[in-house]
Amino acid sequence: MSLEKSDELKELIAAARGTEKADLVLKNGKFLNIFTGELEEKDVAIRNGYIAGIGSYEGNEEIDLEGKILCPGLIDGHIHLESSMLSPTEFAKAVLPHGTTALVTDPHEIANVAGAEGLSYMLESTEELPIEIFFMLPSCVPATPLDEAGAELNAASLNSFYANQRVLGLAELMNSYGTVCCDTEIISKILGAQDHDRLIDGHAPGLTGQSLNAYIAAGVESDHECSTAEEAIEKLKRGQWIMIREGTAAKNLKALLPLFDDEYCNRCMLVTDDKHPGELIRHGHIDHIIREAVKAGKKPANAIKMASFNTATYFGLKKRGAIAPGYRADLIVVSNLEEFQIEKVFKKGILAVDNGEICIEVPTFEKKEEKYPRVHHSFHCPELKASDFVMEGKGSKKRVIEVLPGELLTREVIVPANLERWKEQADNGHLPSAPGVELDKDIIKVAVIERHKQTGHVGVGFATGYGIQYGAIASSVAHDSHNLIVAGTNDTDMAVAANAVRENEGGLAIAVDGKVLSSLALPIGGLMCNREASYVEDKLEEMKSQARLLGVPEGIDPFMTLAFVALPVIPKLRVSTRGLVDVDTQTIVPAVFD
Repeated sequence: MSLEKSDELKELIAAARGTEKADLVLKNGKFLNIFTGELEEKDVAIRNGYIAGIGSYEGNEEIDLEGKILCPGLIDGHIHLESSMLSPTEFAKAVLPHGTTALVTDPHEIANVAGAEGLSYMLESTEELPIEIFFMLPSCVPATPLDEAGAELNAASLNSFYANQRVLGLAELMNSYGTVCCDTEIISKILGAQDHDRLIDGHAPGLTGQSLNAYIAAGVESDHECSTAEEAIEKLKRGQWIMIREGTAAKNLKALLPLFDDEYCNRCMLVTDDKHPGELIRHGHIDHIIREAVKAGKKPANAIKMASFNTATYFGLKKRGAIAPGYRADLIVVSNLEEFQIEKVFKKGILAVDNGEICIEVPTFEKKEEKYPRVHHSFHCPELKASDFVMEGKGSKKRVIEVLPGELLTREVIVPANLERWKEQADNGHLPSAPGVELDKDIIKVAVIERHKQTGHVGVGFATGYGIQYGAIASSVAHDSHNLIVAGTNDTDMAVAANAVRENEGGLAIAVDGKVLSSLALPIGGLMCNREASYVEDKLEEMKSQARLLGVPEGIDPFMTLAFVALPVIPKLRVSTRGLVDVDTQTIVPAVFD
């Protein structure tokens, strides 16, 4: 132990005994005892960023809590930070006022774009932030052999990252099929994590019975894909920790409310997975999930424990997630546990947020184009033409992706083929002139364009349920390989929208009548913007309103939903750069057939 650490420990012990003053004492309040669920009325003394003692204390600084309640800081146990579309700095600014003092991120979005360079970028850009950001290493880059990502991360390329103390393990094993079938590369990644004594997170929607046994036997310790309480309880009974997800795209809280009860809650934690800035601003982060659970009649103490201590326990984040001697002084202040409105946030014993205002400096990470060229220049594809989206092949039937509101799952729909409308539009650029036009029974085109290595691959399919009636919407946020995805009613607008994203080095775009209606640039890997959350949200809301005018219904997030149409690991039907993917069989299937 260094002399500095020895002195700090002695000072902590002296403050705990009361022989020396604490740095800070929080007085005249109550605190939630995570271990018993009780509210205790005692002072909380802090020294050197840690809780020294609970009782009656004096401090060099004292804050009167005026009867309010002190709780441990909140920890998001599973999020893809890039999916917020915010840079790490701006994300920290957005969630700190909501009581988030730490999170665990899986940077597989930027890893699919820039590989090891993307991981290094995320680790460096999060080093000095006022919230602690821990990492799980992406296990599936690319997600499946049918994906064309910007990079490939094998077991050997991941192993060097375990030397970083903020790397806690191997992230969600999305290829559950490959895991239970002993895929050689997956086995190597599992053994790499285990050799470094690290955790392995899961991702296995609907897995049950002997296949579930095999998945857990492989070393997978958690799951965040449960959509029913029955599924979650089966996995919990087999020893997995359950992550209750309530994000922007997937909302499982209502179905999993039984897990907040005493018999299950100690093996569960709260996560968001994906969270757009608008929801962060309007509703909150993990604090929002707590409020919703309490509104549904669940015990506040259980919900808060699931959002703090349980997450810290699962991830081995020692001395975090509770208010007790020797624990990190990451604390939040609320008026009451039912409304759970965050009034103050303390990070390492320092007041970081006071009534919604951040009162500490949040460092900005300097752009380093020479060090991270693939992060800052991630588009490598030719300009698109309307002819790139012309459907090839003949047949009497077409296979259509049905988008389901509020779900990541899709369905396969088979309908009679009618491609003449598309041929006509590709030839003459004719567009419907007003919303509400019935377009081939609400069936539109969706295409994914490879953008990382200039392969020229374009996969084209059909979708229904998305709702757009004219124009096109394009995005470089297309899980998980983040190629360029575009959906539209005609080939001309699809090309215009896709090219707008390409020219911005990533982002979102809407095109109508051959012109760009609006766009949002996401130049960090084609995924994130370095502007503040309010700017990104205002632009997103403007574009969502425009998408609604084009016909996208309220139940569909036009950009988040479109992003998941390209994800070939969640059933049933997706589209990739190679064409339509039947997820169940992991095969390319024709969009038009007899």
